[in-house]
Parts: sequence; C-alpha cells; structure tokens
Amino acid sequence: MIQVIYRSGSSACFELDGSSPYYARCGYAVLVDGEERFRRDTNVFSLHGLRPNTKYAVTVRFEDGGEEQVELNTPPETCCVNVRDFGAAGDGVHEDTAAIQAAISFLPEGGRLWFPAGTYLTLPLSLKSHITLDLDEDAVLLGSVQRERYPVIPSASVDPVTGKETPQTSFEGLEISAYQSLLQASYAEDIAIVGRGTIDGNGQNGDWWGDFKSFPAARPHVLLVNRCKNVTLHGVTVKNGPAWHIHPLFTQNFSMLDCFVTAPKDSPNTDGVNPESCDGVDIIGCRFSVGDDCIAVKAGKLDMALKYKTPSNHHAIRNCLMEFGHGAVTLGSELSAGIHNLSVTNCYFRATDRGLRIKTRRGRGKDSVIDHVLFDNIRMDKVLTPIVINMWYNCCDPDRYEEYVWSREHLPVDGRTPHLGSFAFRNMECTGAEVAACYIDGLPESPLDEVTLENIRVSFAEDAKPGMPSMKNQNQEQCRLGLYLDNVKTIRVKNVRLSGVNGKALVANHYEHIAAEDFEEDQ
Repeated sequence: MIQVIYRSGSSACFELDGSSPYYARCGYAVLVDGEERFRRDTNVFSLHGLRPNTKYAVTVRFEDGGEEQVELNTPPETCCVNVRDFGAAGDGVHEDTAAIQAAISFLPEGGRLWFPAGTYLTLPLSLKSHITLDLDEDAVLLGSVQRERYPVIPSASVDPVTGKETPQTSFEGLEISAYQSLLQASYAEDIAIVGRGTIDGNGQNGDWWGDFKSFPAARPHVLLVNRCKNVTLHGVTVKNGPAWHIHPLFTQNFSMLDCFVTAPKDSPNTDGVNPESCDGVDIIGCRFSVGDDCIAVKAGKLDMALKYKTPSNHHAIRNCLMEFGHGAVTLGSELSAGIHNLSVTNCYFRATDRGLRIKTRRGRGKDSVIDHVLFDNIRMDKVLTPIVINMWYNCCDPDRYEEYVWSREHLPVDGRTPHLGSFAFRNMECTGAEVAACYIDGLPESPLDEVTLENIRVSFAEDAKPGMPSMKNQNQEQCRLGLYLDNVKTIRVKNVRLSGVNGKALVANHYEHIAAEDFEEDQ
C-alpha cells in the first residue's frame, strides 16, 4: 500500500507499507502518468519538479511482480519566483545574500522561491511565514566562511518599555547568545524547504570546527526553527554544519521527509537533527551520516525546563537509515522538561557507536521523565553497542567531574533527581556488535521502572575490540559484554538470543524483579 505523506506545489513524498527496516522488500520502478521516472529500493520515495494544482497517477511496479497505484493532487500556489531575477549570481564566488533576502522579503504569501542550478554563496538568511524554498537538483546554498559577518543573536531580546523577554536562541539546553544560523525562522508558520538540492553549512572551510570554545557566541546551525508552526524539509541534502545541522526549538509540527544529512565522522558536534521541546515531530525516510548523534531528542537543561515547562512530545522516527555518528537515535542528555510519546520504528542503523541511546544525569531534575516510548523493528549492523541507557552522563556541563555526578552512593532524592520510566525494545536484529549488546545503568536513588527486551538477536564480531559502552566518569572498557542492567526495578527478557558473548550473558544488579523466558546464548 502506498501513502502520500506530503504534498507541495512542486513535490510529493510517498511511503510504502513495508515491514522491512528502511529498505523495501524488493526494488521497484516509479511511474508517473504511465512513464517511468526512476527506480528505488527504499520504503520512502519522492517526486520533484511537479506542477502545482495538477493531478497525477503514480504507479509503483515491484520487481517481484506486484503493482500499486495512488492518485496525487498537488496544491495550488500563488506564484513561483526565480531567485536570479533578484540579482543572485549563483556562481559560488559573488555573495548572493542581499539578492536572496530581497527575494524572500518580497515573496507573496503562498509563493515559491526557486533556486535553479548553481552555487549561491550567502551569509545567514531570515525566513518568513507562508513561503516555500525550492532547490533544483544542482543548486547549492553555500554558507559563507566569514564568521565575523555572522550576526550574533541574543538569547532573548528585551522590550525597553515593559522589560518583557522574547526568547530567540539557545544551544545545548542553555539560553545563550549564538551566531545566526544559515537559515533561521522565528515565530513563523507554514514554511517548506523542498527539492533535491543541497544546503551546505561549509563548516570544514571556515574556523567553525577549530577552537570554537573561544568564540564569543555559540556556533550556528544550518537551520534553526524557533517557536514556529508547520515547518517541512523535503528531499534536500543538508551538510557540513558549523555545529548541529537542524535545530527545531519550541516548535509545533516539524517534519523531515526523505532528506540526507551528512558531515565527516570526525567533525565536532555535528548532530543531524535535534528537536528540542517540540510537539509533533516526524522524521521519515531520512538518511544520516554525521560526526555526533544522528537524531538527538532534547528538552533543555534544568533552568530552561523550570522556566518554560515544555517537554518533547509526539515524535515519530520511521524508515530512516543512520550511519556512523555517536548514536543513531538519542534521547537527552538535555531532557529536563521530559520526553513523552515517542516511537522509533522500521529503522536501520549501520556503524554507529551506539544504536538506541538514552542519556541523563543527576541535575536534570524531577521533570526529566521519559514515558510512552516505543523502539520496534530495528536492524543494526556493526553498531558497537546496540542499546544504551546511561544515567551517569558526564559531558557538556561545568560540574561533569564532581562527586555529585559520579558517586555510586544512594543520594537523597530532590528537585534535581531525574527519573526514567518503562522502556520496551522489541524486534531487533543486531550483527557485528563489539562492546556490549545492552548496557543499562540507572541511579541507585532513582532506578528505572522497567525494561523489556523482546524478540532480539545480537551477534558479536569475531574481531571485536574493547570500547566504552557509555560516557561516564570512572568508566571501564568492555568487549562482547552481553546484557548488563544495574538499578532497574523490573527486568523482562523474552525470546532473546546472543552469539559470541564474553562471560555471563546476563548481568543484573540491584533489581526487584527479573523474568527471563526463551533466553539463549550461542558460543
């Protein structure tokens, strides 16, 4: 069955109802009005270069003989404007900032700004409501490397009459000033960025990846969406961000569909997409290959959480491919306002350090609760540690090495103590692991409520090398460790099979109840 999951005046995104993670059951051809356009093998595909307010018949013809068809009606638009009409050179040499910003400013509501083939060198741009940016397949929006010309945006602007603050930006869970992102939208709605073109942050050619801790402000993102509604990225490639690539912040209804986010594996803090305190996030059919976490769902550090009390809620991550990076899908560590109603399904992780990764620590606060989370139908290949839950995370905070963070003593529960609820990991096939199959380490004063591991297969590489399953103080390397759980109240293991474990297949400490059914170990 084919579903149309997004339509713009010039593009559409489709999802096949397949049970195989990321890839379809077989290859297929896509026909539009009877004419073959291309061939694919993934569960999500897209059409670009469509005409607005037009009806199309889209057919998927599978190599195994099956065929399905769906009718597509593209919505109308008020106009389409060529950015070159405003003076953009698109030669990668002359700066096009003024021309692009003028085109955006004069674009009417419901209009589309088209970038034909070319390289458009630009400083940061501000987006507005009810517009679409459309990048041709050979169009590149290239960030300038002149850091001194990037405006520094305050964490909040202050009304000189009332003294009221208007929040503007944040980084790593703190409200701090930051360089304006290459594309930035604030307090806007109904924005789309579509096409098969590329948005290149150009981080490798500036000083963004150098001594960034000495900068007067936090590094920019490729795209920052602050307190917006109904924002969609469809089809584009986003690459080489100065820091995190895409940062939806306090935003409602944000979608990434059939996009590719990429940066070198050794590039610093180049997370793929980090939705923070957002409600309604869909990340579907996307591919990630970055230098840090591919997807990191966040909800601020303690001060932000107490100030705004806005959790991350209603997130769906589906049919995505994650390659390299520290974690494929991560929750935290900035999650002080909590994360609720999140699902990760039909995804494929390849050669990431960790697969499904949850990280928090003392100091995140009593509202940093994670609940109603589903991890289901996941394939992992050469992921060093497939499952990690770490309540001792020791990065990105000034007090990271203090005894309060690392003490294994049962400390008093107070307003700074985080809590993790129930987690279910189901239907996973993991091959080529090296460090550990599952590493879960809770706090003695705040153990996890429940962990369920069901229908899981993990096999270790014969040449596995030792490594750190989690990031914490007083850490110890592991190699081919099986299931390790500490400070979890209830542990349920059902139909789990491990191959190539070094030592005991199941190590559980400080629990109240444990049940293991159909648990096997192959040497």
